Amino acid sequence: MFLTEGTSAAQGGLGSIFGGGPTSIVLLIVFYGAIIYFLFIRPQKKQQKEQQELFSSLAIGDYVLTSSGFYGEIIDVAADTVIVEFGNNKNCRIPMQKAAIVKSEKPNFSKEKAEDKK
Repeated sequence: MFLTEGTSAAQGGLGSIFGGGPTSIVLLIVFYGAIIYFLFIRPQKKQQKEQQELFSSLAIGDYVLTSSGFYGEIIDVAADTVIVEFGNNKNCRIPMQKAAIVKSEKPNFSKEKAEDKK
């Protein structure tokens, strides 16, 4: 009597938690894989895509914010580096990698054109 009760409890114990059968375990693995994809992988790919768009849109004259917190103006663009000019004295020019750029702003020429017309 004890053997039949023990084996029936062992068979129903773990299987009843997952709904029973090997297909439910596969479904759980797929479910957890989807959660990991939507919480970790997809946002990282989206951020990498936005960063690549930022790097490809950099042009001479853009104002940028570096990862160290400095604001400057791009004066030259190469394949993976840019030369940024910092400050008003125009003497501080530093070559840096594009990966160090966090944010970019295009210059606003409409204000300059309006001032030139006056």
